Amino acid sequence: MSVDTVSLTGWGRTAPTTALRFRPRTYEEAAATVRGCGPRGSIARGLGRSHGDAAQNAGGSVLDMTALNRIRTIDAGTGLVVCDAGVSLHRLMEVLLPLGWFVAVTPATRHVTVGGAIGADVHGRNHHFSGSFSRHVQELKLLTAEGEIRTVRPGTDLFDATAGGLGLTGVILSATLRCHRVTSSWMSVDTERTVDLDDLLARLSAGDHRYRYSAAWIDLLARGRATGRSVLTRGEHVPRYALPARARRTPLAFRPGQLPVAPALVPEGLLGRTSVALFNELHYRSAPRYRIGELQKLSAFFHPLDCLPHWNRIPGRGGSVRYQFVVGHGQEETLRRIVRRISRRRCPSFLAVLKRFGEGDPGWLSFPMPGWALALDLPAALPGLAGFLDSLDEEVAEAGGRVCLAKDSRLRPQMLAAMYPRLAEFRSLRAELDPNGAFRSDLSRRLSL
Repeated sequence: MSVDTVSLTGWGRTAPTTALRFRPRTYEEAAATVRGCGPRGSIARGLGRSHGDAAQNAGGSVLDMTALNRIRTIDAGTGLVVCDAGVSLHRLMEVLLPLGWFVAVTPATRHVTVGGAIGADVHGRNHHFSGSFSRHVQELKLLTAEGEIRTVRPGTDLFDATAGGLGLTGVILSATLRCHRVTSSWMSVDTERTVDLDDLLARLSAGDHRYRYSAAWIDLLARGRATGRSVLTRGEHVPRYALPARARRTPLAFRPGQLPVAPALVPEGLLGRTSVALFNELHYRSAPRYRIGELQKLSAFFHPLDCLPHWNRIPGRGGSVRYQFVVGHGQEETLRRIVRRISRRRCPSFLAVLKRFGEGDPGWLSFPMPGWALALDLPAALPGLAGFLDSLDEEVAEAGGRVCLAKDSRLRPQMLAAMYPRLAEFRSLRAELDPNGAFRSDLSRRLSL
């Protein structure tokens, strides 16, 4: 097992902290690391795609789980996969697609580990249809603070605390996943331009039930009658028989393209208001007003940013803040008000995505709830950003909504209980399972989790 001292950040590249990094190659090495962690505790880390500080542990230990990356069994008849927690969704796609299976839920990047996907209870464009990642976990192996390995199944308090529990109930070692049957690696994509936010909400409400996958990019710099204008894309897996003859020769091929790596030093002004406004204008106007049935490769539909390695360098040296919140159905006026406030303030976000969530998931700290979820990236160095986002938090909490903890890097702890009503149960279970605080992170200290 390799050990080194490293400075770590989340994907947003803000607030680096130093920790002792262990890279276990066996479950026994992982258990020994947890039992031997010092007073600052330990936290598991995957591929570092959490935007905030959930996988950092200043002055403590971090378990880099990426060496525990074996796919142990695949049942090609039922789509059940048993794999280590360090296996990435990218690797699963490479192995599963030729067998006619696809992960049931994928976030906007496939470079996340299975353990990270459970710990963050990630969601994708199909939440209204399939729920979040943990809904498709049949069981998992959890390394506890005492160094024991427990089998944890859905329907138990420990599972519900671990799904979305940000690694604070233990180290997820492996999982059994249910996958989704597909007969090709192509998507049929319908695209619509909407004139404003109300137009978008109406189209999502009226038509989402017809699609497995749905999401909308919003121009948050548009103002006036165009506030909230967007490009809505929805898709379905294409059956093999519906492919053009050429694509039918290799219907399950998975060969994602890749662009050159983003440079280490990106000019600070690249994502200023003017450049982002120009990008948004071009993006909106170049999208088709209405197009149905466009064939797209699976990687282009789900993970367009993965083709640019280290795209998190684009916001510049100061890094970026990911802000994602959800408010329930019936709270559309809160959503409209927040979008108007972001628009009036001219916040330069080139990446702003709205989704319509379905039923909530059982994880006590899982983010999704029925309603509207908006995610945006903002340059961390934006003047007055902290106070502005604090005020948005208050609007979200007042409307009964919540901020996504897996992506958070700045929420105030006093807002947490209002956003997550099962927080007290989570803290109580943690205190019982881990009285000495073997599992800690920068996020857990910041929010007193």
